[in-house]
Order: sequence, then structure tokens, then C-alpha cells
Amino acid sequence: MKKIAVFGKPGSGKSTLSKALASAVDIPLYQLDSLVFKANGERVAREIYDQTHQGILSREQWIIDGFGPLACFNQRLAAADTLIYIDLPYPTSYWLATKRMLKGLLVKPEGWPDGSSVLKGTLQSYKMLKLSPTFWNDDFVKSLTDQSQGKELHHIKSVAELNGFVRCVTK
Repeated sequence: MKKIAVFGKPGSGKSTLSKALASAVDIPLYQLDSLVFKANGERVAREIYDQTHQGILSREQWIIDGFGPLACFNQRLAAADTLIYIDLPYPTSYWLATKRMLKGLLVKPEGWPDGSSVLKGTLQSYKMLKLSPTFWNDDFVKSLTDQSQGKELHHIKSVAELNGFVRCVTK
């Protein structure tokens, strides 16, 4: 594992898993939310994001956590040697996004961009979760399986699997 893409619906534990994985395997972690947003919560210009993303993809090792623009997501899937798709049930993702918001009232959530509102981000997560079945579905899983030939693919479907994966990589 040298180039690892971690992705899934909002509130699925991507940032928590990515941080544990980066620490365990000593590979630099790039959280897309921190690349998409400036410290004040504003979006970065698309051209700047694209340049930064391409620069990361050209490195020897990386863990990239998140989705970002679709074209960049597809580039990342092609460049990665390891794909980690966190595909928790929708009620679980809604609960984890809500839990992140509640905890975020006291402590900045894992991977959260500096200066970004946790409340606004959570509302955006809910909006994305509502739209998610149009993308994160059986057709996506089939396409992902097809694209993963010659790559390591981890399809995590439950909190128990997620916790087990984290425990495994942190040993």
C-alpha cells in the first residue's frame, strides 16, 4: 500500500480511519475537505484545487480521504493501488454525521477544515446523504469492482467491519 484512496458517503468514518491508517503505515495523509476549503471556510478556486490534487497524485505515497470533484475522484481511483470504500447503511451515516456535529460543538471534528461551521457542514452532509443513492449504489460497486483489477479493494459495509479494519491497521 503506497497510494490509498479512502472514500464513501458523508459521516462514514473516512477521516478517522484515514488518520489511523496514516499513523500505522507512515504515509502522508491528505484530507480533501482541507484542500477544498480555505481556513475561513470559503471554497478554494477549482484551478488551485486541481493543481494541488494533481501534485499529490504524482507523489510516491499518499492517503487521500474524501470525494472532491468527480473528475478528480476518478483520477484518484485510477492512480491508487489501494481502494477503501466505506459503505455504511444510510441510517448509520446520518447518525454518525449527527454525532460528529454534536461532538463538534466542543472539539473540531477529525479532518474538518479550519474555520468551517460544523452546523453548516452537517446540513451539507445531510443534503449529500439524501442525494447519495444516485451515486453510491450497486452500479457504483460494480464499476468499482471492475476498476479495481490489480488493486487492493476493501469494501467496508458495517461499523463492526470499520472498527475491525482500524484495529487491524493500528496493531
